[in-house]
This record gives sequence, C-alpha cells and structure tokens, in this order.
Amino acid sequence: MNGACVVFGGLAGALLGGRMGAQLRTRLTQVFGLSAMGIGVVMTGKVHALPPVVLALVLGALLGELLRLESGIARLAGLARRGVEAVTKPAGQGPGQEEFLEKFVALAVLFCVSGTGVFGALNEGMTGDSTLLVVKAILDLFTSAVFAATLGASVALLAAPQLAVQAALYFGASLVLPWTTPEMIADFSAVGGLVLLATGLRICEIRQFAVAGLVPAMFLAMPLSALWTRLFG
Repeated sequence: MNGACVVFGGLAGALLGGRMGAQLRTRLTQVFGLSAMGIGVVMTGKVHALPPVVLALVLGALLGELLRLESGIARLAGLARRGVEAVTKPAGQGPGQEEFLEKFVALAVLFCVSGTGVFGALNEGMTGDSTLLVVKAILDLFTSAVFAATLGASVALLAAPQLAVQAALYFGASLVLPWTTPEMIADFSAVGGLVLLATGLRICEIRQFAVAGLVPAMFLAMPLSALWTRLFG
C-alpha cells in the first residue's frame, strides 16, 4: 500500500503539476514537513533512556559520514533524474540540480528509512498492526504528488527501495522479535523520531540536516539500548 501510494502520487504529480500553483505547493510542502516533525516529536517522547539514544545518533552520524551515505544517495538521485528526463521531458526544465538533490535526498530518507517506515514495518511484522504504515502511506501519497510537481516522475522511483527496505524489515521482524524488549523498542522509536524530526526540518528548509547520514543510528539504537539497560538498568 505504501509503495503504491508513492508510485501513484509521483506519477499524478508529474502529470498534473502544471495545474498546481507554486504557492499551494509551498504551503503543502510546509504542512508535510510539519507533519513529519510532529510524528517525530511523538515518537521521541516514547524514549526510555536518553544516553543510548544520543550515543546512537552520534555514532550513527559518524558511520554515515564514513560511508558517505548522503553523497551516495545524491549521486543515485542525479542518475534517476537524468534517466527519467530522457524519457519524459527535455533536460533543463524543473529545478536546478542542487535544489533537486537536496529535496530528493530528503524524500528518499522520508519514504524509505524514516522512523515511521522502519518502526512501522517492524511493528507490523511483530504484531500484525499496520496502523502506522497506513498513516505513512496517506502522507506519502500527497507528499510524492506535491514534490513530483517540481521534481518530476523520478519521485515515483523511490517506491522500489522503499518496498525493498520495508519488506526486509517486515519479514525479518520475526527474527528480531525474540531479542527485543519494551525498552529497546522505546529507544529505537526515539531515535527514529529524531531522524524524522531532522527530515521535517530539512523539508521545510529550516535546517539542512544530512538526514541520510543519520540512518545508521536507527540500526545502532536497539543494541546500544540493550547494553545500557544491562549496565545501568
């Protein structure tokens, strides 16, 4: 459902973008960024212990920088844009390359590895509750449509990595479940919420966080939370 919403929204936005005024796109983009920040705040409020959350963010940011995740996604975004433009429209139309990459990277993180998506897929795999992913699908439908109005049909391509990530998490949840505790899930949710908050700030162009570089923090959250609980309770 989530991937289908991104495809449909991306294609619809690319086709009908000319009928959507610049002021409306700007205001809706701000609403989407605000929604991401609001969900991020709610998820962060579930924190069990702050030290492992902060440590996960710091180590995750360092690892993301060493792996050059931000620049890697930016290169893939540039290739996606050129490939789609070769089929759909002449080069040179739409936003400049720098603006395109900034927004595309933020969307890639928001769609594929945001706290809502990762936690939602794991939660559905563990409990069967898809509520969080349904909410995310609704937001992604309108977000992809609005951004595709300026970024083009390349936004729809983000459904492929999104589906791959969420499917892997969903089917891997049964392997993760026996090793998790409520404290680990709470701290994981908090880290995901902070990453989502940074994504919202970037979408609203308030602060250009390197959100792709923060993704490793989400995978460090549970082990660090478990270690902290074992050592300090």
